[in-house]
Amino acid sequence: MAPSLHQVVLVRHGTTEWSLSGRHTGTTDIDLTPQGEADARAVGSSLSTGRFSAVWSSPRRRARRTAELAGLAGPPLVVRDDLAEWDYGSYEGLTSDQIEAENPAWSIWTAGGPDGESPAQVAARADRVVSELLAQEGDVAVFSHGHFGRALAVRWVGLDIAWGRAFRLDAGSVSVLGFEHGRRAITRWNQDPGS
Repeated sequence: MAPSLHQVVLVRHGTTEWSLSGRHTGTTDIDLTPQGEADARAVGSSLSTGRFSAVWSSPRRRARRTAELAGLAGPPLVVRDDLAEWDYGSYEGLTSDQIEAENPAWSIWTAGGPDGESPAQVAARADRVVSELLAQEGDVAVFSHGHFGRALAVRWVGLDIAWGRAFRLDAGSVSVLGFEHGRRAITRWNQDPGS
């Protein structure tokens, strides 16, 4: 039997000051830059022909604003807490270089953030989102973040969350999680909607 969900269009929020500088931005709620606003409008233009049965967003302002500026046709935006970015704990606001200078073996994918979320906790959130997506009918647009978007993609295809390290996800990019021969697949990844 064919799944009722056709595909998930995964959008990473547009550029922020912290995404430009490589700072880990989990719980800090910051705005898009003018470039980030342009990113969001480009997403909207690239998806303008799409009709979505649902449009979901992280509660973070940068993701919600990206969804709003994209102006997708379809139902109202639904904010879902499980789509929030990884909680980096005491690593919030630091760059990977700063963290690795103190802890050279560190990886978000294996160690998580001290006083924040572990990889197992983020994988559990991603698994809940996957289950909820599979219960939907039609296409669903999802606005989220760099690390959580990667976690969602690897859990979509049944990989361990540590595989998120192998996927790059740029600000303002569009990816598609879908099906091939009835099995979950990543059908498009990290596409620049302006190209």
